[in-house]
Amino acid sequence: MLSQLSPEFNESLYATTATSYAGFCDIFNISYILLICTFFPVFAFGRSYSVLFIARALQGIGSSCSSVSGMGMLAERYPDDKERGNAMGIALGGLALGVLIGPPFGGLMYEFVGKSAPFLVLAALALGDGLLQLLMLQPSVVHQESDPPSLRALIMDPYIMIAAGAIIFANMGIAMLEPSLPIWMMDTMGAERWKQGVTFLPASISYLIGTNLFGPLGHKMGRWLAALLGLIIIGICLMCIPLATNINHLIVPNAGLGFAIGMVDSSMMPELGYLVDIRHSAVYGSVYAIGDVAFCLGFAIGPALSGTLIKNIGFEWMLFGIAMLDFLYAPLLFSLKSPPTKEEKK
Repeated sequence: MLSQLSPEFNESLYATTATSYAGFCDIFNISYILLICTFFPVFAFGRSYSVLFIARALQGIGSSCSSVSGMGMLAERYPDDKERGNAMGIALGGLALGVLIGPPFGGLMYEFVGKSAPFLVLAALALGDGLLQLLMLQPSVVHQESDPPSLRALIMDPYIMIAAGAIIFANMGIAMLEPSLPIWMMDTMGAERWKQGVTFLPASISYLIGTNLFGPLGHKMGRWLAALLGLIIIGICLMCIPLATNINHLIVPNAGLGFAIGMVDSSMMPELGYLVDIRHSAVYGSVYAIGDVAFCLGFAIGPALSGTLIKNIGFEWMLFGIAMLDFLYAPLLFSLKSPPTKEEKK
């Protein structure tokens, strides 16, 4: 997982630069070309480690381009903060739907049709979606009226970093669970393989609900408050997981975990766009590259640390520790209640 950390940084930073020069629609189309090229010839027919490694890198570039340009395009198309939050909640729900459908789809296709089958289907879907993008989103060169904020200026902005940090800590817990929970279930419950696979299903379903619910609700109650409560709920759910003695006991904490992560993601993603609007200039490529890197960091650090932590302190104390980090980080979100604007900064 650590080996993926640097590529994810580079891919998101590449997407940042590219959106500044080529525009969101062009980069969106490039991302689909990369995904089609990856799914069809490489993943479907690749056999060696080096070929699959290259495929994974290409997929990472395509995914980063899609994520950064997609979120940036939504922020640009919906200048109203409330409408932007609703749109991003729906977009994040699409991510949850993919996570929900992907594992059973891939498993069934691999089992009954063959290794290449799921990737060929995905290549066809990506091709169809890419054609729709060309028809619906006509690529054009758009000259920005204002200069985009530099990546350095955004990284040095404490409010943007607090929002990005919330995304990291929200996703780090579930990222630690993905490699460790199935092993713990096998050791403590004697869980069969299918049970190990479906244990994350409640989290995926509740994430889909949470992102769609807190897109609009976060604007009403305050996105800082939604994210703060989300981090607290994540911490509580992580502490409840080691108390389970059978798979049924994992349903509620996993569902709560997914719902709370949806609260944080659907609140902080539009908050990043809002912070750029009021504190810098309304150009969104760089800030959503930071958001994408934050998301990737959570899923890179979590699995990378989980093995070492379990070996040294155990599964229970690992989850207790990340829960404490969530509790300690949550009060920082009070600072996002009324962040100063660029006029107030002067």
